Amino acid sequence: MGYGLCLLLALAGAGAGLWSGIWIGTKRRTGALSLEESRLSEERSRIEERKQNALKEAAIEAREEALRLRIQAEEEISRKKETLQSAEQALKVREGELEQATRQIAEAREKNERERQRLASREQALSAREQELRTLEASELKRLEEISSLTVEEARERLLQSAESSIRQEVGRLAQKLEQEVRDQAVRKARETMTMAIQRYANEHVAEISVSVVPIPSDDVKGRVIGREGRNIRAFQAATGVDLIIDDTPDAIIISGFDPLRREVARLALEQLLSDGRIHPARIEEIVEKVRRDLDVSLKEEAEKIAFELGITDIHPEILKLLGRLKFRTSYGQNNLLHAREVAFLCQMMAHDLGLDARIAKRAGLLHDIGKSLSHEGEGSHPSLGGEAAKKYGEPPQVVNAIMSHHGDIEPSCLESVLVAAADAISAARPGARRESIDVYVKRLEKLETIATSFKGVEKAYAIQAGREIRIIVNQDQVTDTDLQEISRGIAQKIEAELTYPGQIKVTVIRENRIVEYAR
Repeated sequence: MGYGLCLLLALAGAGAGLWSGIWIGTKRRTGALSLEESRLSEERSRIEERKQNALKEAAIEAREEALRLRIQAEEEISRKKETLQSAEQALKVREGELEQATRQIAEAREKNERERQRLASREQALSAREQELRTLEASELKRLEEISSLTVEEARERLLQSAESSIRQEVGRLAQKLEQEVRDQAVRKARETMTMAIQRYANEHVAEISVSVVPIPSDDVKGRVIGREGRNIRAFQAATGVDLIIDDTPDAIIISGFDPLRREVARLALEQLLSDGRIHPARIEEIVEKVRRDLDVSLKEEAEKIAFELGITDIHPEILKLLGRLKFRTSYGQNNLLHAREVAFLCQMMAHDLGLDARIAKRAGLLHDIGKSLSHEGEGSHPSLGGEAAKKYGEPPQVVNAIMSHHGDIEPSCLESVLVAAADAISAARPGARRESIDVYVKRLEKLETIATSFKGVEKAYAIQAGREIRIIVNQDQVTDTDLQEISRGIAQKIEAELTYPGQIKVTVIRENRIVEYAR
């Protein structure tokens, strides 16, 4: 019983505690709900306030935007009004201009109408006058035919013939004048070019000799050179192709020969033999051959040096050998190698001034006389031999033509060939280039003029360009144009037969017509 009561009391206490806990929790939740409701109410108030503020701001922005659009529309309307006013003013001005133009057109029409009427009346008067003139012309022509006994066609033909003759004479005089002006200008330009080239270049000259002197230490050497029964001197002369003159000249042996290259080979060989001391036929042949080979190399190097100086580096070795041999050839005292070098420089300068191919002109000028190194090895003139050698070793066609045509053997095919011929004549004819006594020179020129004046019809003859050209003036009454060729050929043949001269001489025959008129 007591146990049950205790149990009931315990259960009652537990139920009271539980209820108390539930009541307290409910109170707390009720308080929390009240706080949440108050917070939500405040949030609603704030949201409502922001909403009202936003509505006020939107209303303000809407009013501002409406005000801005209204102002913009008013400005646009104002601009359009101004544009319309300007257009109206321009239209009024244009209407005024059109009214004025309309009045002017009307006035012009009236004026044109009056002018047309005046021209019509004048045309009628002219037609009447023309008819009157035709009648008068017909009567005058009939009267002229009766007086001159010529028809109109015959008179017209005579008039045309007279006019044609007069016009032909005028055209002939004008053509002759223009031709002379062009010729004078060309000659003046050519002289200026050649003169400038000569002034810009100077070259040394040598004297032509036919003997070489070899000094010896004593006269005892002469016997060793002659050898037993003259075998040494005969072997030396046979190997070199020159003559050894061993006479009473003290301390010297003279080498005589027309070929300068052979003389040089003989001189060098004799000097080596005298220096070596062993002189016998076998040794002579050995030394001569060695000197000839060494001299060929030396001459080739000399030619290479000149070619390098001129800026020409692609010449065939065989051509260089031929060019080097010109060092020991002279013409009237002018060294042929130096002459070739001078001609190359002159061609280069003149070609540059005239706008031609200076490279081809320079090359052709350097090689123009290589045929002189072959003149004893083949038949033909040195231009033809040189041209064949140049063609064989691959020289350009312009160079070959310049070599073959520089003495007039063939016609030049390019202007560079003409320059080579001119430079060759300049180098050979300018003062000091070739040695000739003044007496011989003067006599040659006198003889040249005498030969020219000996022909019938020749009035005057002038030797010019240091005797390289003879200019002949004939009497036009005694000589016709068909006789000129015969006279020039005859003078050239007589010069070739009676004169000795370097290079060539140009024969120019002039038959001049002079017609003089006076305007009063």
